Amino acid sequence: MAADGQCSLPASWRPVTLTHVEYPAGDISGHLLAYLSLSPVFVIVGFVTLIIFKRELHTISFLGGLGLNEGVNWLLKHVIQEPRPCGGPHSAVGTKYGMPSSHSQFMWFFSVYSFLFLYLRMHQTNNARFLDLLWRHVLSLGLLTVAFLVSYSRVYLLYHTWSQVLYGGVAGSLMAIAWFVFTQEVLTPLFPRIAAWPISEFFLIRDTSLIPNVLWFEYTVTRAEARTLFSVSSSGAGPRASTRLAAATLVFYPY
Repeated sequence: MAADGQCSLPASWRPVTLTHVEYPAGDISGHLLAYLSLSPVFVIVGFVTLIIFKRELHTISFLGGLGLNEGVNWLLKHVIQEPRPCGGPHSAVGTKYGMPSSHSQFMWFFSVYSFLFLYLRMHQTNNARFLDLLWRHVLSLGLLTVAFLVSYSRVYLLYHTWSQVLYGGVAGSLMAIAWFVFTQEVLTPLFPRIAAWPISEFFLIRDTSLIPNVLWFEYTVTRAEARTLFSVSSSGAGPRASTRLAAATLVFYPY
């Protein structure tokens, strides 16, 4: 593990399969932490999947904020130019500079923004308030725990010092707060106009910013639609009537 100014290098390093993340050979904890440090890759894949299947403006904005956060990290690294610990024992890294940690900054941006979204953007809209708050608390705690463990993994695997992951976490958190405020105060009022653009309609891009709880809305609409179609098919009206009803429903619920 790397403390500021101290090094204890293992005898050899092994890369995680199909990646360039290295861990000390024979170190089970290091092996697990190496996989955990790939969390930003999983987050990006998740965002791309959500955008392809949901095409929601707030999700696109969230991903844009992550991209801006990465750009700020690249700029800070090349301005500060602080080297990685222990002379940089890993050869397959994007840059020789380590201040601030991009993994730490990325994960803390993602976790803090998600935390703000859960508690300030999504509002409870049904009577199950206890369960609603419980899953938010559990999810928020899980996100913050993963962010901490990813930051810890970068120190354990000698990619960064404690100060580099600390400042990365602070930078990511501040960027998340700033981008959340910018999205809510500047971008969200523009989303209805953007969703009405011809190109947005062509790509089925939608705006759900006026819906307090998107998850609850989609659940109730889908459940009601499924029950209606089931009733129609059970009454013997046939698939043609069900198809006409589904088409009519899409007019009122285009998203």
